[in-house]
Amino acid sequence: MIIQQLSVFLENRSGRLTEVTEILANNKINISALSIAETADYGVLRMIVDNPEKAIQALKKNDLSVHKTDVIAIITPDTPGALHQVIKHLSEEDINVAYMYGYSHENKASIIMKVNEPNKAIRILQDKKVELLSAGNFYEV
Repeated sequence: MIIQQLSVFLENRSGRLTEVTEILANNKINISALSIAETADYGVLRMIVDNPEKAIQALKKNDLSVHKTDVIAIITPDTPGALHQVIKHLSEEDINVAYMYGYSHENKASIIMKVNEPNKAIRILQDKKVELLSAGNFYEV
């Protein structure tokens, strides 16, 4: 149930995102989800790809700084309060959510989150019958 997320650290200048997407495209690596956080000087591109190890090799070969992080992915109904219930389950068990990103489609919301204890979070969410995605079925959403 743990999914590998890549974080690529980029200068905040025109063309840097193009370089990353070109490297991945040339290596036939598909991006399934992404988020960009930026400051005045740099950005962090977080993404889920279909072949994390191949992506890391390709990005490092092109002198990009890349880091692999364990994240979890859930699906909730796209209704008011659904995400709140998930977050509440986690906070009641002292699980900290460092960040998350997601999208909704066809009445469901897919959420990727970085938590301080992913294995514990998975057990909690499974006990609460929250739908979790594995790396393999993440691409089917």
